[in-house]
Amino acid sequence: MREITVPAQRTFTRSDLIPVVARGRATTEPRAVPFEHHGDGRWRSVSNAELVERVDTIAAGLIAAGVEPGDRVALMAGTRLEWVLVDLAVWTAGAITVPIYPSSSAGQLEWILADSAAKVLVAENDDHVVVVGDTDVPDTCTRILYLDDGALETLAADGEAVEAETLDAAVATLEPDTPASIIYTSGTTGRPKGCVITHRNLLSECHALLDHPIGSMAQQGKKVLMFLPLAHVLARAVTYTVYLGDATVGFWDDTSTILPRFADFRPHMILGVPRVFEKVRDGIATKAAAKGAVQRGIFERAEAIAIEDSVRRGNDGLDDARRPSLLHTVRYKALDLLVYKAIREALGGRCEYAISGGGALPDRISHFFRGVGVPVYEGYGLTESTAAATVNGPGCQRIGTVGRPVAGTSVRIADSGEVELAGELIFDRYWNNEEATAEALRDGWFATGDLGSLDGDGYLTITGRAKEIIVTAGGKNVSPGQIEDAIRAHRLVGHAVLIGEARKFVSALITVDEAELENWAAENDHSGRPAEDLVTDPELRAEIQFAVDRANRQVSHAEGVKKFVLLPRDFTEDSGELTATLKVKRHVIADHYAGQIEGMYA
Repeated sequence: MREITVPAQRTFTRSDLIPVVARGRATTEPRAVPFEHHGDGRWRSVSNAELVERVDTIAAGLIAAGVEPGDRVALMAGTRLEWVLVDLAVWTAGAITVPIYPSSSAGQLEWILADSAAKVLVAENDDHVVVVGDTDVPDTCTRILYLDDGALETLAADGEAVEAETLDAAVATLEPDTPASIIYTSGTTGRPKGCVITHRNLLSECHALLDHPIGSMAQQGKKVLMFLPLAHVLARAVTYTVYLGDATVGFWDDTSTILPRFADFRPHMILGVPRVFEKVRDGIATKAAAKGAVQRGIFERAEAIAIEDSVRRGNDGLDDARRPSLLHTVRYKALDLLVYKAIREALGGRCEYAISGGGALPDRISHFFRGVGVPVYEGYGLTESTAAATVNGPGCQRIGTVGRPVAGTSVRIADSGEVELAGELIFDRYWNNEEATAEALRDGWFATGDLGSLDGDGYLTITGRAKEIIVTAGGKNVSPGQIEDAIRAHRLVGHAVLIGEARKFVSALITVDEAELENWAAENDHSGRPAEDLVTDPELRAEIQFAVDRANRQVSHAEGVKKFVLLPRDFTEDSGELTATLKVKRHVIADHYAGQIEGMYA
């Protein structure tokens, strides 16, 4: 199959716009609870009535600050209730939200403020005071406020003189095709471009998810814990999908303390990027290893049986499931009591499933979680598609694929193998960049830059990214993702990045997983030795060589990794080597480790 279209199931009018829906619900369902936030050691509810009351006061303050319909308001904050309050307030004022990742540098902030010509910047905390201080703020930005310094209270006070009729008139300027947001791409391959997302784009995405089996989590009584950055289009789209479905979203910003929040919020669904699920699995493995060889062995056996059970079950819609043997059934039930139940309890005890987006989820992680009893449904999309264009879901999961198109979406594979998308969720244009818009949008189709294929039932498989394909000096095309994922499957590996463009052979930069390295050092009588020393240890290098050799068996000889450098620290967002959604920035890494790379080819 080369092309598939799933028809749209609805059309949109002004009454469907999210700020309009919010105002209606404040009257018809004033006590319903769309959002919860954590404060003073407990979860606090926000009703529909309170939501709109607070949004209107903030919107009035923005109008008092000179924000007019069509103006841009930049929002630089973590995952918290106030983020959504400001977002809704910007729309209520008829304006356009420009999300900025809270981890952005002064240079990134300066570019986005200048390119978007944002009139107001709402930032968050003392860290942002420093970043803003290092930024050459353009003259177009006339007001800067900080959430932790009373920004919302200040706006509420400023807006007291703004009459309700003025707010009504501002909201009335919105139409489905009005821009809702300018979202800047993560910039893994260059300077970020501003994607203009309309209200129709966002509504198309939200309702397509609600109409999909994946939308079963968005109904009254269900809870979703949101901890991804709301500046990411997926987190924002899912937040409003859950809101429109009458479920409740809880906000938490600190991923290092997420496990206690799973326990007390008890979500029915979790949203994450692939690295989140890898870290959950790795964290469980690390805790088991820290308890000794016996516990580590039990976990490794449990993981193997979970993966085996998931593989045995096959794919939804295909008659490829196998009956379990009696021995497998007995082992699985025993391990469920010993291990799997504890993992489910750690996720809150009632998590029905999770959604993964923003990058490729390794098959082994998908099989592990499905075997444990918490399936992770992988989807595919970009900022330009307002998040998910395809997705797996309950009753329609094929591990290794990113699912079928959501309603109102077309997917086709160009002759070059590139994935192209069309439909109402495709962005309007790149802000201030007609050349890039013309290059990306061709005859109504968006060229994603990703390579893929469709099976006979319309399930999409992503095989690589066109711009990441390595062409060696011998002319061999190498898609790095598969090999990198296979190397990262080893417990001691944090990241793996392949090198080889115009080189004689393929090499790799490999980082260690710091927690697992500590365990390994203790197990091998190397406790106390710094990572800089350990990465040269022959025993450790032999472990990593085993991971490389295992990965090489999955590809041809020409594609295999011939040499590697083992780095003593993992890549981080703070160092600029990872995006906010934990994807590697290959050009930055290549620059940071240019000396080590040249050493492999000397």
